[in-house]
This record gives sequence, structure tokens and C-alpha cells, in this order.
Amino acid sequence: MTRFFNLATDWIVGRPWITSLLIVVISGLAIAGHVVPERILAFINPPEDEVETFEREPAERLEEVPDVNPFSVADADAIVVVESDSIFTPDGARALRSAVAALESLPYIRSVVWMDRLPILNIFGLPEPLFPRATSSQQRFDAAKAKALANPLVKGQMLSPDARTMILLIKFNYFFVESNDDCIGRLSRVARAAAGEVSDVEISFSVTGQTPLYIAAREQNDADVLTYQLVGYGMIAAMSLILFRGISAVLIVAVAPALGVFWTLGVLPYFDLQDNPFNNVLLPVLISLVGFTDGVHLMVHIRKLRASGLSPKNAAAEGVREVGLACALTSLTTAIGFGSLVWASHDIVKEFGWCCVVGVTMTFIAVVTTIPLLCSGWLGRRVHHGLEKSLVDQQLARIGGLVEFVLARTKWISRIGIAVTVGLALLSLSLEPDERRTQGLPTRAEPVVALQKIDRALGGLEFGEVEVNWNGSVKSDSPEVLEVVSKIDDLLAGEELVGHPLSIRNLIESLPGDGQFGNRMSMLELLPPPLKRAFYTPERRHAIVMFRVQDIGIAKYGPTFERITEGLADISQQHESFTASLRNRGAVWRWNELYTIVIDLVRSLASASFIIFLVLSVVFRSMRIGLISIIPNLFPLVLSASFLVVTGQYLEMVSVCAFTVCLGIAVDDTIHFLTRYQVECVRAPSQEEAIRRAFTGVGTALIMTTIVLLAGFVTVLFSESREHRIFGYMGAITIGSALLGDLTFLPALLARHGRRPTPEATEVEAEPVSR
Repeated sequence: MTRFFNLATDWIVGRPWITSLLIVVISGLAIAGHVVPERILAFINPPEDEVETFEREPAERLEEVPDVNPFSVADADAIVVVESDSIFTPDGARALRSAVAALESLPYIRSVVWMDRLPILNIFGLPEPLFPRATSSQQRFDAAKAKALANPLVKGQMLSPDARTMILLIKFNYFFVESNDDCIGRLSRVARAAAGEVSDVEISFSVTGQTPLYIAAREQNDADVLTYQLVGYGMIAAMSLILFRGISAVLIVAVAPALGVFWTLGVLPYFDLQDNPFNNVLLPVLISLVGFTDGVHLMVHIRKLRASGLSPKNAAAEGVREVGLACALTSLTTAIGFGSLVWASHDIVKEFGWCCVVGVTMTFIAVVTTIPLLCSGWLGRRVHHGLEKSLVDQQLARIGGLVEFVLARTKWISRIGIAVTVGLALLSLSLEPDERRTQGLPTRAEPVVALQKIDRALGGLEFGEVEVNWNGSVKSDSPEVLEVVSKIDDLLAGEELVGHPLSIRNLIESLPGDGQFGNRMSMLELLPPPLKRAFYTPERRHAIVMFRVQDIGIAKYGPTFERITEGLADISQQHESFTASLRNRGAVWRWNELYTIVIDLVRSLASASFIIFLVLSVVFRSMRIGLISIIPNLFPLVLSASFLVVTGQYLEMVSVCAFTVCLGIAVDDTIHFLTRYQVECVRAPSQEEAIRRAFTGVGTALIMTTIVLLAGFVTVLFSESREHRIFGYMGAITIGSALLGDLTFLPALLARHGRRPTPEATEVEAEPVSR
């Protein structure tokens, strides 16, 4: 393997025109991916010919369902949240009607459904407006308020129980939508202006819903693209200039990761991976940091070789020989860490894993081609300038005292490292998975704030459903149907986190009269078909019970959904002809799938750790070295996980992704240290001296890369997105603690349990090392 890299080095530096041609070819492909990605996609995925398909007849023929459009309190593209203490007042009515009229006048608004436009709920089918005209008396409004709060379609669905919060359900005609602002900001501005023109009542309008939440996520993601890339790269450049103290070295090291990012984003369309939401912010930061890490290690060696008197060309060639294979190994293990995400169930996470693998590959090629090529040219003549002023090199002797402290206490420090890692691992096992709909959205965005208002006022924006089915032995108008639905309704009403169940029982109870289930069930036929069929389909022997769910973290609903599932099983046992179950969609789907997704990610993390352990054992030809490397690599992960436990947080998809990604990055320092240690063991008179020399040889690069990585992750902390901030601080904790583990636990474990390798085992870097 070393011979192969030496040969590749000769070609990279000795035949620069070949290297330049390779860079030009890859850059050309990347430019095409940036400029005309749609043509690439059309070439890779040509449109398929239409194939005639035949539907099979269903096994059981059911009655044909009438062509009725069921009414739904959940069917809306956007929701306008209205807040006021004066909703049921003449001035409030004037303001609301003016706002609704203004919204309906917008060309892209298909419909506005609100409290005054609900289906008629009386046995005679007579118009029965719930909201009086502005000219009505206050007594009329007080009576309308009481009547509205007695209507099951209003209370908890369109109006809060305290009558201070109302919602308007908006449907868009997307053909006439011209901008994202049309679906969010313009709605609230138009409603606010229209209300202010006719009344001085204090009333607020805000917008949320499926479309606004999606737009808010995309806008925030797009806004972060340029801002945080510029901030991140600016901080990296500034830190590099401070650490290197040389313009030439900074420029050369900066070119490689920048080119790696450009190549990666350009070639992703060739794999149809360009639309992943993590690509614009997280992916460029990650692969640039990975590329910068390898670039710093390579540049540190080249600078030292230039300072020793070697020519630019020889220093570049020798530098790649010294650390090229180690960089390849770090890229491999990083790709394994990233690539483990492809085994996840979630498509976004899986695609992000493939994107990272492509990015690591492109960045490695950029590092091992551009840095030696530039260093061997005219720019490399001054690359060693500023070496004597390097802050890290000047302070390396002081930091070296830490290694001396560790070597004097290898027994206790190795035991402490093992004990602390095991203890933190046990503590991290108490982490529970969780997920929110708004976890990737900026907390101050209007759709997020409005959603929180609905959570507080109505019990949640999202809906869950209980499905009720019965067999052919039960007639559709059987009183047992209403009895089962009523029991389910009572079960849901007993749960604190479940908001306002809605079913045929609520509709029937709103009608006049009372009596047993048998007498009440017949009144269902008096309801308007769109309203009845919203919760009841007799032709399919099917009924549903809807309930609201708050966006407070799906983990909090785990016990609630489990109790509901048990209660539904009991009801199904009591009524053998019926089956009742939570419908696997929306919040219930997220609850069911969340554990699967997180468990898949944890498995991928475990698989990546095991594969990395095997790779290190094989490459270093020592199972003992592989085992020793586990502690310094596991320590930063369990420390970050324990931080989540102590701060009362949950295990989310983004945090598991951060674990997997940081494992691939953190193991790089361990590899560089072990690679140098293997070589120094052959030359040094003792194992302790080999550890000291290994630290001297790679300590500068380890500290510099850690500082730069921390700077990169810190930039993400300023993002409005909660997911990005979680990723940022978990990355900072993991990378910082990884350096601590490599400078304390790893030397202690090597000195205590390691063995001096044989000369054959140092083939990973057999060439002489200049010091």
C-alpha cells in the first residue's frame, strides 16, 4: 500500500500536467452540475414510457360510496390565527368580516372557512349563522358566543374555549401564487390592514399551517446557505492565518477544502442527491472541515520539510509520503462514519449519508492533488515563512507537559479513562428519542409562533385519528356503532395531552333530544352528508374519531398513545365485531416511526464504530491497537450524549446524525497519532519516548485542526434553526473532547497496554520521517 502511495506521489508532483488535467476534468463536471443540473437529471433519469396498468377487483365488494366531499377541520393549506378579547363584539365582528373579505379578494385564495361558514348543524337544515352582523346588539353577541361554544365544530376546532383565539382555514389556488410571501406575510398584512380600516379593536393576525411551515423551513435554509458559509469560511481563514502566520500556507490550505465543496455540490446532481435539506448548510461545513483537517496535517509536514532545506518539489513529495496514507485512512474512516447513515430508514438521513460519502471522496482528491501541486510550484517557495512564529509550535512545549504528566501516571489515567467512558456510556443509555414538526425551523418565524398559539388555545395543530371498522354482521345504523364510538371518545377525553376529540357522537349530541344509543343513532341521517361523512362511511363500515396533538415533542405522547392503544384493544375485545386502532398517519406515524428511525441510526453508529475498529486493527496489524483506540474515540461520543441527558434533552435525528458524523471526524486525530507512534516505535529507544516523539510530530496539527474545527462548528450556533444549533454544539463538544482523549487517555493506554510493533507493522508509513 505504501508503494502505491509513493507511486501516486511521484505522479502528482513529478507529472503536474496529469494532476492539472484531473483537476480540470473534475471541475468541468462540477461546473456542469452547478449550471445545468436539470439536464444532468434528465440524462440520468430519462422519462419512462407510459405503461398501461390494470387494477384488480377487490376481494370483497362493498357498496359504492356516494360522491360527497366530506367537511374537514384539518383540510387547509394555511391557517390564519386570530387573537382578540373582542371577537364577540360589534367592533370585533366588523373587523373580522372585513379581514375575511379582504383575504377572499386575493386572486390566489380559493376559499376561507371560518366559524361563520361551517356546515349547518340542525335537523331542519335552516341557515343558522354563528356570528352575528356588526349591527347586532351585545346581548345578541353574548348569546352567539354561548351557542358557538356549544357547537362541537366550533369549540376546540375553530374557536378556543375562552373565545379569545379563532382560526381561518385557507385553501390556495397555487396557479396564482407568485411568491412565498403570498402564503405567509401577505395574508397577515392584508387581514391586519382590512381590520384596522373599519375598527380600532385590538386584534392580531398570524399565519401557520402546512405550506407556511414548509416555506419557513426552505427560506431559513436558503438564508443560511450564503451567510453561514461565508461566516464559517471567514472564521476558518482567520484562524488559519493566526495559526500558520504565513499567507502562502493559508491560501494553499484554503484552496483544497473550498475546491472539495465546489466539486461535491457540483457532482451531487449526477447521483440525484442535490435536494437534500442538509446540503446547503451542514454538508459544506462538514466536508470543508474534513478537508481542512487533512490539509493542515499535510501542510504542517511540508512546512517543516521546507524549513529543513528541501526544495519545494521534494518537500511536497516527501510530505505526501509521510502523511498521505494517514490522510487516506482518515478519509476512509470518516466516509465509514458518514456512510453508516445510509442504513437509516429516513430517506433524508439516508441521502445525507451518501452526500457525505461523495463529499469526503471529492475533498480527499482535492487535498492530495492541489496542496502538493501548489506547494511544488512558485507559491510553495514561501510556504515555510512564519513557521518560527506559529502560536501552536511556540506553546507546544507547554502542552507537552501534559503528556509528561500522563506518562508518569499511566496506570491511574488509563483506568480513569476506561471508567469515565464506561460510566458516561451507561448514563447516555437513558436518552430517549424525540421529534417535533418545528425542530428544524427558526423559533421566531411567524408560522412557528402561530403554531404555538394554536397549541395553547386549541390543543394542537396536528390531528390524530382512531379508526373504527366493523364486519358485515353489524348493520351500519346499529346502535352498537355509536356505543363503540362513544367509548373511544371517552377514552380520548380522559387523556390530558389529547385535544378536543371529534366524532359522530359529538355531532349527534349537539342535536335536540336525548335517549339511548338506539334512539340517537337514527338522528345521524338528519345531518348534512358532507358533515356526516366526515366521520362516518357506512358503505365501508368505517368511522373515525379525530383529536388534536400539540407540537411539544412526540416522545411526551408515547405514554398517552400506549394507554390509548391498550384502551382500544379492550374496547375491541368487548365488541368482537369491531376493531379500533390508532391510524398510522400524522402524529401517530411519527410516534411509531421515530423509534425505528433512531434505532436505525444508533445501529448505523454502532456498525460504523465496529467497522472503524476493524479497519484500524487491519491497517495497524494489531488487534490490541484497535481495542486501545476504542476508548479515545468512544469518550467524546458518550460525553456529548451525557451532556444531552444532564441538560434534559432528548435523542433526536439531528443529534444521532451529529454522533455519526463526529465519529468520522474525531477518529482522524487518533489515526494520525497512531500512525506516527507506529513509526517512532521502531526508532525510539523506549515506548514512552515513541509517544513523546509522536506527540511532537503530530501535536501541532492535532491542536490546529481542533481549533479550526471548533471555529467551524461555533459558526453554526448562530443559526436560527434549532437543528443546526444542536448540530453545532454537539460537534464542538465532540471534537474538543476528542483532542482531550487523544492527549490523555490514548498515550496512557498505549504506554500501559500497548506493545512495540514489529518493523513489518509500520508499513503504513515506512519512509523515513524528517523531524
